[in-house]
Amino acid sequence: MKLSSRIGAEFIGTFVLVFGGTGSAVLAARVLGPNTGLGIGFAGVALAFGLTVVTMAYAVGHISGGHFNPAITIGLATAKRFEWKEALPYIVTQVVAALTASATLWLVAINQKGTTKDSLTAGGFASNGYGDHSPAGYTLLAGLVIEIVLTAVFLAVIMGVTDKRASKGFAALAIGLSLTLIHLVSIPVTNTSVNPARSTGPAIMLAFGGDSWALGQLWLFWVAPIVGGVAGALIYRAIASEETVSDAAVMGTE
Repeated sequence: MKLSSRIGAEFIGTFVLVFGGTGSAVLAARVLGPNTGLGIGFAGVALAFGLTVVTMAYAVGHISGGHFNPAITIGLATAKRFEWKEALPYIVTQVVAALTASATLWLVAINQKGTTKDSLTAGGFASNGYGDHSPAGYTLLAGLVIEIVLTAVFLAVIMGVTDKRASKGFAALAIGLSLTLIHLVSIPVTNTSVNPARSTGPAIMLAFGGDSWALGQLWLFWVAPIVGGVAGALIYRAIASEETVSDAAVMGTE
């Protein structure tokens, strides 16, 4: 498959992941305000992120491998499941797609009756944060630990379900469900990143709206997922013999 085709698939998949996941948080988590009790809540947002991965993995995973996440790209390259020479084009595409999705979401959200730039930024625009910007007040250390651990788990799941010994045809479903579980655990801590591109798009749009706290904390949501992704990939390689590891990139399995 040509690199241009794979880059196009990565753009589409990452766009849908960020627009669908963060869109559920911005538009649907609290439909009529924070005190109405309406909306899909944390569980609904977690499910939305999982569903975006499942649908896009089945739709375009066979074209690009369905990374949609710089931490996955770097983890897989570390594990020799992906070519390092193609990592940068993938990562740049993922970040651009995430920013495009966040800008599109901003355009939709700002056009709700009664919504202003100030009210939209005050809600955080689904950005990731720690300390005062953690949904439940968790510290930087808590955010660092949970992002590293859960990204490592995510990479281990990805590598496991694309192993030659794994059941065929279920990789995308397992990966989507694992992302749902990850969000159920960590939304209260950091609003869940495990994906530097997903964190970058909302942070830039929040700064566009006049509030730059998310950009100031963005370093954690690059460092921790990448460290976790590399760790998860290496841990899986340590427990799986080389002969049993599939050559499939991620979800473009045999």
